[in-house]
Amino acid sequence: MIDVILIDDEPMAIRSLEWELQNFCKDVSIVATFSNASSAIDYLKSHVVDCVFLDIEMPGMDGFQFLEFFPNRNFGVVITTAYDQYAIKAIREKAIDYLLKPIDSDDLVACVNNIALQKNKPALSEKLEQTLEAMLQKNQSGAKKISVPCDGKIIFLEPDSILYCESDGNYCTIFLENKEKILITQKLKFMEEKLSDSHFFRVHNSYLVNLNKIREYHKSDEYVVLSNQVKIPVSRQKKASFLDKL
Repeated sequence: MIDVILIDDEPMAIRSLEWELQNFCKDVSIVATFSNASSAIDYLKSHVVDCVFLDIEMPGMDGFQFLEFFPNRNFGVVITTAYDQYAIKAIREKAIDYLLKPIDSDDLVACVNNIALQKNKPALSEKLEQTLEAMLQKNQSGAKKISVPCDGKIIFLEPDSILYCESDGNYCTIFLENKEKILITQKLKFMEEKLSDSHFFRVHNSYLVNLNKIREYHKSDEYVVLSNQVKIPVSRQKKASFLDKL
């Protein structure tokens, strides 16, 4: 059984979602409903649930402000809103789904199925991840690979296939030589540590580059040109250490 709570300032919206869940999602148990986010915060301090169905635009405290109280939350989140402009922010908040009101019953069923999969899927332990990485490091080519978590899976990459990594706050984009881009929900520091044994250097607070892929260094303008012609700035604070690495 999947235990959920509903948070919405509109009573009609709560009743409608209750009806949909009760009639189309038999494995869902609605343990509580709330018309304001503050009451839900108090409830979650002493109760464990599998998922929160959360409205965004609410008086007093909106849905995203509610999530700030749970930086390391142990429940899933499904955004339920009449507005589509919050989709990107919902992704950044790692929401399981984004349901537009009026909620379509087929979309709701698919959403609940996804919640069930995430609940029942055993977490990949850190020890298992390290074991997998160690196994991959013993490949025939002898190339050492790194593991990167992305969208519920682990991707294994050869460091030399990475051109550079770019920071975006709590996110990081990995740019590969084959022009592929991988967005991960980790800070640039995470990749810096992963690649500490390879030929990478953080030339700027926002950029970690593969030193083997640098084709040019422009002293006057303080930037490097990579093998794909991308220009990456070199900060003044990093300049001396960077030149020592070359």
